[in-house]
Amino acid sequence: MRMYDIIMKKRNGGELSDEEITFFVEGYTAGTIPDYQVSSLMMAIYFRGMTPRETAVLTDRMAHSGDTVDLSAIPGIKVDKHSTGGVGDKTSLVVAPVVAACGVPVAKMSGRGLGHTGGTLDKLESIPGLSVSVEQERFFHIVQEVGLAIIGQTGDIAPADKKLYALRDVTATVDSLPLIASSIMSKKLAAGSDAIVLDVKTGSGAFMKTLEDSIRLAQAMVQIGEHNGRRTVALITDMDIPLGHAIGNSLEVTEAVETLKGHGPADLTEVCMQLASNMLSLAGKGSLPECRKLAEEAVSSGRAFEKLKGMAAALGGDVSVLDDPEKFSKAPILSEVKAPRSGYITRMQTEQCGIASAVLGAGRESKEDAVDPSAGIVLAKKIGESVTEGETIARLYTSKGETLEQARQILLNAILIGAEKPAPEKLIYARVTIDSVERY
Repeated sequence: MRMYDIIMKKRNGGELSDEEITFFVEGYTAGTIPDYQVSSLMMAIYFRGMTPRETAVLTDRMAHSGDTVDLSAIPGIKVDKHSTGGVGDKTSLVVAPVVAACGVPVAKMSGRGLGHTGGTLDKLESIPGLSVSVEQERFFHIVQEVGLAIIGQTGDIAPADKKLYALRDVTATVDSLPLIASSIMSKKLAAGSDAIVLDVKTGSGAFMKTLEDSIRLAQAMVQIGEHNGRRTVALITDMDIPLGHAIGNSLEVTEAVETLKGHGPADLTEVCMQLASNMLSLAGKGSLPECRKLAEEAVSSGRAFEKLKGMAAALGGDVSVLDDPEKFSKAPILSEVKAPRSGYITRMQTEQCGIASAVLGAGRESKEDAVDPSAGIVLAKKIGESVTEGETIARLYTSKGETLEQARQILLNAILIGAEKPAPEKLIYARVTIDSVERY
């Protein structure tokens, strides 16, 4: 078998066989196929696409290019949840404890933030003493004892994805739907859960800016999951507005705690309840309405909050900051952003809100950058709310005074104030299964 023939076949619109996909994934991972040939294949895929079968096989081969996690030692149906990334998206910190409180184990490996999106691991590590780097045996033990654990990646998970993504990043082939879907899902398959709920963001703060593109990505990922024996459902959720009010690591943990105590922002609460309901349903806990009641009761009883504390303690964290978030270390500089005119907030360019938070120190431009756990933004006003000139619309937190004015201007440019109140936007646009797209 020759890589030349595989490139030519895809260039001409052909469908690659299982053996051809295996050949190029294994060869590239091992270093026997050069970058220039795989670059050519990635470009051919960019223009010619892949069938659902090709995409599913590519994902499986990428998932098995390195270590895989065997969760069979943990009793019960394990359900994972993945978000395609957003601003203020602290849903894992709420959803995982809720699901665990309902008796469904959550063994989750998460990532760090890069660019304008926040990472779950960075948020967790804003809890003093907490470490997300644990050995697999300890990971399993925490899940069995507490019911959940969210940790960093263990072992060499999907090395083919790392190599392919780095290549796509410099060859203008990142935004290929089958390559995006296979990149995300290869890590989910390798992580070992029995079922997967996908939170596919859409809007100005999402990777996919339009609803139709988001649905297509969701369909591709659901097909991959189901083809590889994982029950998979996707929700298309809004990212035209930051989720909740807090953007930044310890600020978002504080908001997640408020939500688990039953008095979080309405938008964050609703998205979390929908995600939790779908995870519980995939785990066999009942219909979606029945699972919604289970999730709500887990919050109202306090059991979900106790699960978050149990996990934090097991990972070495100081849980006193969860009982009293005022104990989180505070950014030395607090500055208020005032409304430049009266009216209604009609738009928030969500990606720019995330960039403003990163400028303050809450995010990173490269994987090696450190983050300031206390930095970020708390929005006092959101889309649809009235403001008067000079009223506070956001609060900026930082230890880098030299970045304050830049962040303020980015945020002000991201917020549009108009004369008329805009129509409310949907929080959830659709639910995608292997059989249907249910639009809300």
